[in-house]
Amino acid sequence: MELKQELVAFRADYERTAPAERIALYNAKVEELRASFPMDRVLAVGQDAPDFELPGASGRAVSLAEVLQKGPAVLVFYRGGWCPYCNIQLRAYQQALPEIVQLGATLVAISPQLPDGSLSTAERHALDFAVLSDAGNGVAQSFGLVYSLPEELRQALRSVDKALPDINGDESWELPVPATFVIASNGRIALSHVDIDYRGRCEPDVVLSALRSLQSTASNMRSPAA
Repeated sequence: MELKQELVAFRADYERTAPAERIALYNAKVEELRASFPMDRVLAVGQDAPDFELPGASGRAVSLAEVLQKGPAVLVFYRGGWCPYCNIQLRAYQQALPEIVQLGATLVAISPQLPDGSLSTAERHALDFAVLSDAGNGVAQSFGLVYSLPEELRQALRSVDKALPDINGDESWELPVPATFVIASNGRIALSHVDIDYRGRCEPDVVLSALRSLQSTASNMRSPAA
């Protein structure tokens, strides 16, 4: 099953049993965010990705510069292991990981949850790629992805034991919009995909296509002129 199909199926199952007012709230807030989110701040194709260093689930720090020394990077910004749509995406990318690695790239997932939460996410879903903790959303902010949840959504998350201050370790109630970037080894952004509606995510095939394009470009540059 493709990622989109799995996400759609999960949403349909949820909406069959969830309270109608909760569904209406989530739909309304997605549309409000779509209308107000400053997309012009999101880093775009052709721009340089800012370097960063973040702690991984195992405690070891990982920097973008270190990753790019090996080849391209695939950065997945997600909300946290408490979000079922994020977990579906991470599992789909785990399935695509062999192809990502075969194309010379390194996959890195980033969320604002505390390192213990990142470790739980990595272990629960048997993830074989780096899961980093961007506490305070500093890195997500540098990519132009951060927004603050309105009070109605804060109340909704509290009611299901998903209060962000407990998960992220700060009182900001800020999250990144889900986003996927492919970064060439020179630090230039080759793919910038943002989902204002958190229930949709970048298909792994889109990432693989961007990586193949980078590989083809690099191969052409190495070939002697005719």
